Amino acid sequence: MDIPLRLAQQPEADELLGRSPLAALVGMLLDQQIPMEWAFTGPYTIAERMGGHDLDAHEIAAYDPESFADLLSAKPAVHRYPGSMANRIQQLCQYLVDHYEGDAAAVWRDTGNGDELLERLQALPGFGRQKAQIFLALLGKQFGVRPTGWREAAGDYGKAGSYRSVADITGPESLAKVRAHKQEMKRQAKEANEAKRPGDGGTGK
Repeated sequence: MDIPLRLAQQPEADELLGRSPLAALVGMLLDQQIPMEWAFTGPYTIAERMGGHDLDAHEIAAYDPESFADLLSAKPAVHRYPGSMANRIQQLCQYLVDHYEGDAAAVWRDTGNGDELLERLQALPGFGRQKAQIFLALLGKQFGVRPTGWREAAGDYGKAGSYRSVADITGPESLAKVRAHKQEMKRQAKEANEAKRPGDGGTGK
């Protein structure tokens, strides 16, 4: 696995994501409540601070939790909530050790179809259905992992030519399109919430 990616928009971080299945999973885990580039730079920052050139599930799972939280909290912090994300990363790595001998790529290796792969991804700590579908789409669109029915299992994120998620980011232009889509979704959600609020009854208050 040595895929040219542009998720972090930072060469060294993207190079790690392209060759390390665990780094890609950790980046996806971190991708919430912070900019996508920040999230996908996280694995490279963690690897550097651990003194290596890759992430190791066994090493991270066995790391002292308080020390690992400190490692993520050091400036610049890996995430807006480094303590809670440190815990989630360790849970993910422990799951990979327990179920896949620490081999992150085994999660999607030899899957029979897209639904099976989605089920495996959803079983990962920190991966709800939406995050699992986005990562499935990323695997299919950029990593060449395409079991039968992968697009259907990924839902709207699997559609060709869409710019809905990190799965569609291949450079600054597509990043801007994905960001615009997310902003539009937020705007629509805000309008929907405001429409649900009870009116003032014409009192002017």
